[in-house]
Amino acid sequence: MINVTPQDIQFMVEDITADLACMLVEKQHYSIEQAIDVVYKSKTYEALSRPETGLYSQSSGYVYEYLQQELGI
Repeated sequence: MINVTPQDIQFMVEDITADLACMLVEKQHYSIEQAIDVVYKSKTYEALSRPETGLYSQSSGYVYEYLQQELGI
């Protein structure tokens, strides 16, 4: 079993968050400012930030699907 530290989790959350913002820019043509704002205010980010959900261990594409559903896009 792999021991994942809180720092590891934080790194994974930050990496996925950056990917989500980039996906919104590329796929939905948001400005980078809009994309960052949308991600950080989303319920998806809230869930991603809670280690007990395990969402941080999923791929960015998987988490993006949750964000798309939340945003209705």
